[in-house]
Amino acid sequence: MTAGERLGVIVKGVGGLYYARDAEGEVYVLRAKGVFRRRHLTPLVGDRIRLMPGTGEEHGWIEEILPRGSELIRPPVANILRLLFVLAPEPEPDLLLLDRMLVMAREQQIDPVIVVNKCELDPALGARIREEYAKADVRVLEVSARQAIGLDALAGALRGGICCFAGQSGVGKSSLVNAVTGLTLEAGEISRRIARGKNTTRHAELLMRDGYQVLDTAGFSLLDLWDRLEPIQLEAFYPEFAPYEGACRFQPCYHENEPGCAVLEAARAGALPAGRLERYHQLLAKVKETWRNRYV
Repeated sequence: MTAGERLGVIVKGVGGLYYARDAEGEVYVLRAKGVFRRRHLTPLVGDRIRLMPGTGEEHGWIEEILPRGSELIRPPVANILRLLFVLAPEPEPDLLLLDRMLVMAREQQIDPVIVVNKCELDPALGARIREEYAKADVRVLEVSARQAIGLDALAGALRGGICCFAGQSGVGKSSLVNAVTGLTLEAGEISRRIARGKNTTRHAELLMRDGYQVLDTAGFSLLDLWDRLEPIQLEAFYPEFAPYEGACRFQPCYHENEPGCAVLEAARAGALPAGRLERYHQLLAKVKETWRNRYV
């Protein structure tokens, strides 16, 4: 690095300005140099960058975007280490949405975790989820923000890099973040610092405190995933299918309705959860439809 440069992480971007935080907690207001536009490279929240601070009232500059570990389009964020999908007894868990998010996470090499919140209201839900995803190579945490159950395990899952919560409205994502990290207070502080008032959820924002890094985002859109995924690739994101790889009569096999399909035979024998396979077929139909219409 040249004299005066710093390393930082972009915590928010609004109106052509980017806000980056360095290791000491100092926040810098930056613009992206024209070279990024010419390279068709847009800085994203979560990007690790090399920056040059501004002087006086002048903004600084993003000098370099360091290599990304992951990149999402909607929301536009980078370098997510872990995706925590939150379920609760109410609203009724949307397991199809969960399966979509698991595919998205694995496609981007993001570590997925299932969090069953409000576990004291329905202990059977946690057991059901553990059974359904026992062979899916995903951790399941049973927690309660209200009863302070399982929060140590959740805190451990939030360490080590940028984490993001996802799930239906009303499942208690914000309550869990606040219970474990206290980041709700810091969200307000950052918002005041960048003079954006109450609009803290309209743009992705990286909240940081005491080693925690949690993305606050309005939600996810999965259209970009289905747009680029070939139908035959979908089964690769289902770890429970791996033991049957190469055992099907026909290759490649979609595990849909082919005769001699080892995955279908395993499901009929009870070795794979029927609900998980049914939802795989729903996603496969969506991927096939999108692939057929990709040039329309």
